[in-house]
Amino acid sequence: MKKTKLIVFDIDGTLIDSVSAYHEVVISAMKEMGITTIDTNFNDLKHHTDSYAFKVNYEKNFDTSFSFELLDKFEKLLVKYLQQHPDTVAIEGANAMLEALEHSEYAFAFATGSLPESALWKMNKAGLVIDEQLLATSKTSLSREGFVKEAIEKAKKYFDVHEFEQIISIGDGLWDLKTAQNLKLEFLGIGEKNKAVMSQHGMKRHIVDWEGITVAWLMDIQQS
Repeated sequence: MKKTKLIVFDIDGTLIDSVSAYHEVVISAMKEMGITTIDTNFNDLKHHTDSYAFKVNYEKNFDTSFSFELLDKFEKLLVKYLQQHPDTVAIEGANAMLEALEHSEYAFAFATGSLPESALWKMNKAGLVIDEQLLATSKTSLSREGFVKEAIEKAKKYFDVHEFEQIISIGDGLWDLKTAQNLKLEFLGIGEKNKAVMSQHGMKRHIVDWEGITVAWLMDIQQS
């Protein structure tokens, strides 16, 4: 089936339940990188991504400029500490939704503030196998806008589509909503944790999880 539309999924809190444990993983990895004083209020940073949180704390601690080359070691440490928190699970119904999209007119890609190795580890642990060719992360862009645009371009290449007639961004946080608004993408919120604040900032469509959600429902709600 020809893919004419695209869904760009956030990962943490959208497809997998990993946010609380992952916060501690990021802090542990920073400590092993020698960062002794850590600003853990990641939600208030300009960019809600692993690479930007690492950059801000690294530069404050060492009083020197951040380099993207540092992310290779940081990424491996994230996986190391993830292995000590093996409780990552899929959001209810996520696997069924991804399988259903395979047989629909929707292409899909993944845009995450994580780094590639940690994102893939979490997805595999949750039983959600994805093609790395459709994954865009904060290893190539500090901003969410940057890697969401990268995910769109990867999907175009992967599915051989010049332009998608519709692009829907799906995420669980205010940062996902703002990114969609900045890029003029349609948005669907998921999860209860940030529902109120997303609604206050313009979210119009929302689901609790993927349980019972069908591709037909997605098509109907986006047309309403």
